Amino acid sequence: MARERHHAVVIGAGPNGLVAANVLADAGWSVQVLEAQPEVGGAVRSDRELDPDFVHDTFSAFYPLGAASPVMKAMDLERYGVRWRHAPAVLGHALPDGRWALLHRDRDVTAAGLDAAHPGDGEAWLELVEMWDRIGDPILQAMLTPFPPVRGGVRAATAVLRTGGVDLVRTLVAPAMAILQERFAGDLPRLLVAGNAGHADIPLTAPGSTLFGLLLAMLGQTVGFPVPEGGAGRLSEALARRLQERGGTITCDQEVVRIDVEGGRVSGVRTADGARYPARRVLADVAFPTLFGRLVSPENLPRRVRRGMPGFRLDPGTVKVDWALDGPVPWASTPAYAPGTVHIADSLAEMDQVLTQLAAGVIPAKPFMLAGQMTTSDPTRSPAGTEALWAYAHVPQPGSGVTDGGDGSVHGRWDHDDKERFADRMQARLERLAPGFGSRIRARRVLGPVEMEQRDANLIGGALGGGTAQVDQELFFRPVAGMLGRAGTGIPGLYLASSAAHPGGGVHGACGANAARAALFRARLGRQ
Repeated sequence: MARERHHAVVIGAGPNGLVAANVLADAGWSVQVLEAQPEVGGAVRSDRELDPDFVHDTFSAFYPLGAASPVMKAMDLERYGVRWRHAPAVLGHALPDGRWALLHRDRDVTAAGLDAAHPGDGEAWLELVEMWDRIGDPILQAMLTPFPPVRGGVRAATAVLRTGGVDLVRTLVAPAMAILQERFAGDLPRLLVAGNAGHADIPLTAPGSTLFGLLLAMLGQTVGFPVPEGGAGRLSEALARRLQERGGTITCDQEVVRIDVEGGRVSGVRTADGARYPARRVLADVAFPTLFGRLVSPENLPRRVRRGMPGFRLDPGTVKVDWALDGPVPWASTPAYAPGTVHIADSLAEMDQVLTQLAAGVIPAKPFMLAGQMTTSDPTRSPAGTEALWAYAHVPQPGSGVTDGGDGSVHGRWDHDDKERFADRMQARLERLAPGFGSRIRARRVLGPVEMEQRDANLIGGALGGGTAQVDQELFFRPVAGMLGRAGTGIPGLYLASSAAHPGGGVHGACGANAARAALFRARLGRQ
C-alpha cells in the first residue's frame, strides 16, 4: 500500500530526526517522520512508570549542548513550551572524605570553592574560563557544523592561536590526565574536568579527553546543565509541535524495515505493516549498523562504506538506575550548593582505571557513576520533600570476552540478574556517600543494555553515543573513513542523520541539521 509522496521521509523521531525534519519544513518541504516507538523522542523522553507521582527521564536528562547549540537555539523551542530549569549548582563531585568539588554557574563562586581547598586553584580556574570565553563559541561552531568546517574551522583556529598559540593547541589535543596535573595543584578542579571527560568513552590518558572534558565543564560554567521543566519529553514534544505547525507529519508505531533503492538512488521506504512511503530523499536518524546492516540491501551499499563497516565501533553499554526517594539524598556531607548532576569516583586514578577497564571489556567493580538529582533541578518532577534520582554507569557491550572486575557475580549477558546485581553495586557506592540512602527508596527501576535497546533501537547494547568518541572515529573518520564525516552516504538521496554521523553524540541536533542541509544543498544543485 503506497502512501502520499513527500519531499522527504525522516526515519526516527529522536532529537536529530525531529531537528532534520524541522530544517526541511522551514525550507518549505513536505516531510513525513516515521517512528517505531509509540511516542516521539528517541533518547529524549520521560515517563511515570516507576511511580505515578514521579517524572523520570527515561534516558538523557541534562542538556548543556542543547542550550548552547546554535541549531537548537534557532528552533525557538521556548515558544513551543520548553522552560529551562537549573539546580542551585551545576555539578558536584562527591568524595568519600566528605569534600565536594562544585561547579556553580557563577564562575567566581566556583573559583572561591576551589581556592578554599587549595590556594591558587581558584585563579587557575578563572584563567581557564576566561580562555574559554575567547575560544569557546568558535570551537563549538566548528564542531557542530558539517565536516570540514571551512569558515567555522578558520575562525576557531584563529581564536585558539591568538589566545594561546601552539601551547593552547597542545593543551586541547593532549590527554586530560597530563594537562590537569599541569594546570591545577589540587584534585578538585581536576575532578570537575575529568568527570566531564568521563561522559564519553575516552580514557583520561588518551588524546581528545581534554577537549571533551573542557567543553562540558565550560558549558556548565557558561550555560549550565539545564533541564526541561516537567521532564525531558517536553523538549521532544516542542520539536514535534514546531514541525507540525509547519505542516510536517509524524507517524508513530511505524517501524521502517527497508529502504528502497531503484536505479542507483533512493525511492522510498517500507514499514513493518507493509506500507510503502515513496520519497526521493530519506534522512535516517538510525544507528549506523542498522542502516547499513539491515535497512539497505547489501548489493546497494557503496564499496567505501562496505569496506569501512568492520572497523566501526560502538561506545560502551549502559546500566541506568532510577529511584523514587521519600526524601532528599542523605549525603554524609552537605554541599554548599545542591548540584543537579553528581559524579561519583574516589579519585582521578580510579576514574581512569574504570575507563581503561571498559576498553578492555572488564566490568568495573567500582563503576564511575553519573547521577542526576532531578527534583533538585526541577521541583515539578516529584512531590515536595522527595527526590527523583537516577544514576548510570558505562559497562562493556554484551558479548563474549567480557569479564567481571568485581566479585564475579556479573557475567556481561546483561539479563535480569546481571543488571540487578550491577545496580546493587551502583547503589552501594551511593550508600557509602549517603548513609541511609537505601531506607529512603520508595521504588527502583533498572534499565540495562537490553532494555535500552528495546526502548530505542538506536541504543544498541545501551550505547548512548552512536559510536565511540575516540579520535579514530571522529571528524572525517565518523562513522567510517569512507564517508569523510559527511551526511551523504554515497547512495543518492540517502543521508545519515543520527549521532553515528559527525559531530556525534549529545542532544545538540547538529547531526540532523547537517543531514537536512546536505539534502537541501543537493536539491538546489538538481543532483539528488
